[in-house]
Amino acid sequence: MEIDWKRKLTSRKFWISIAGFVAGIVVLFGGSQESADKISGAVLSGASVVGYVLGEGLADNGNVGGKGKGA
Repeated sequence: MEIDWKRKLTSRKFWISIAGFVAGIVVLFGGSQESADKISGAVLSGASVVGYVLGEGLADNGNVGGKGKGA
């Protein structure tokens, strides 16, 4: 069974579950709820960047060969 990493890394559900998991771990090990919220926000911000970069890369890959803009 192969994992489609491009699809996984652009999934909002995947990143929300990662942020929730990280926030839970922070609180479990004695961190404050405020720290957990900040870390979750950072994870989700990073996820939006990863999703954008991968999405643009896939779009650019589809435009190879003169099929895209300006052709």
